[in-house]
Amino acid sequence: MTTSLEDLERRATAHRERPAYGHDALIACDRLVRVFTTDGVEVQALQGLDLLVSEGELMALVGASGSGKSTLMNILAGLDVPTAGAARVAGRDLLAMDSRARLGYRRDVVGFVWQQTARNLLPYLTSIQNVSLPMQLGSRQSKRKKAERADSLLALLEVAHCRDRRPHQMSGGEQQRVAIAVALANSPSVLLADEPTGELDSATGEQIFAAFRRANEELGTTIVIVTHDQAVASEVRRTVAIRDGRTSTEVLRRTQVDAATGEESLVAREYAMLDRAGRLQLPAEYMRALELADRVALELEPDHIQIRPADQ
Repeated sequence: MTTSLEDLERRATAHRERPAYGHDALIACDRLVRVFTTDGVEVQALQGLDLLVSEGELMALVGASGSGKSTLMNILAGLDVPTAGAARVAGRDLLAMDSRARLGYRRDVVGFVWQQTARNLLPYLTSIQNVSLPMQLGSRQSKRKKAERADSLLALLEVAHCRDRRPHQMSGGEQQRVAIAVALANSPSVLLADEPTGELDSATGEQIFAAFRRANEELGTTIVIVTHDQAVASEVRRTVAIRDGRTSTEVLRRTQVDAATGEESLVAREYAMLDRAGRLQLPAEYMRALELADRVALELEPDHIQIRPADQ
């Protein structure tokens, strides 16, 4: 069977007209690589990671220590630069920015909440002063509008009573909610949080997550949370797991209504992630169950692919 020139031209046109990867995503990471060199030894923290995040999402990133999730967060926050690949956030090319553009990006496009509450707030300023400070550096609103926004953010996150308190006069949970207000001060497109409940007890952690949910629902802010806390991870609609520098699995949660009773329930389903290079990370328990190692046999069926040990 031969392919006509007309067929080749049609395929080429279709390829050119295909939308670029992640063209409609707020965050798009395409085959992202980050290599660190320590004492002459190269370590690949990210090994061709792909990730898309839509505008308005509230999602969690999970993974073991050393999986690459904190490296990814630092890149998205503009604190680190990838070695290769592509990364765009709110239309900004993270690989193409110079130092001045990166500073503006960190001020206006992303907000960041650290795990350590002491890193989020200046100790000698009150809550209202901490929240107002980013607007003095970046926002062009009037002084009255800035003050109104600072007060509204503290009220939204239920820490208005801490308005005139300094960090040492607040609990850890109050400090972290004020920190979220600081991160939201300049109306960022994306709010990033690195283990925001890591130093808090479970009850306080629930309060912090409720604050993120309010910011997401009422302000429409896209929020990405790195966490080890399974209670937090299970509260979001989408959880992406990172393993060995690549996205490995994804859990999607949706509300299902029982046709007979009308009762609502939350249904979760886990998926393996197929990256742009066609790589698939199988869950460790599956590999152990079938003793999969080194090589596997693949067989293409009409509607699925079989994966089995090579010696079968």
